[in-house]
Amino acid sequence: MSLPANAQAALDAFGACPGWEQRARLLMQWGERLEALDDSERTEDNRVHGCESQVWLAGEQQEGRWHFRAASEARLLRGLLAVLLARVDGLSASELHGVDLADWFNQLGLNRQLSPSRSNGLNAVLQRMRELAGGA
Repeated sequence: MSLPANAQAALDAFGACPGWEQRARLLMQWGERLEALDDSERTEDNRVHGCESQVWLAGEQQEGRWHFRAASEARLLRGLLAVLLARVDGLSASELHGVDLADWFNQLGLNRQLSPSRSNGLNAVLQRMRELAGGA
């Protein structure tokens, strides 16, 4: 399966980083680019359960493709959400079900940042995306 353009851009950008510090800085920069959720979207219905930090997720389908927006107060988590959103943006529901989160972060060289609690939280976000897209 070919990657969405944003996902390829993420792979290229993170792949060009010679070390962990550069990847961490880039991750923070990606987090700043997250499309904002307004206060009306930061509701209990949009909150992702299973994350230590508060995360809100909104999704909509356009012509069979999914577009998600997410927000979190935690800076590092915003970066992780940004690269996750890059990976899933524009996918169909069936493609969304095929996303391998661990493999994606491994390709980006960010698996070190995925503590068990962060990994569980991001898996909860991906699971919520799949629920929104129909079927779990």
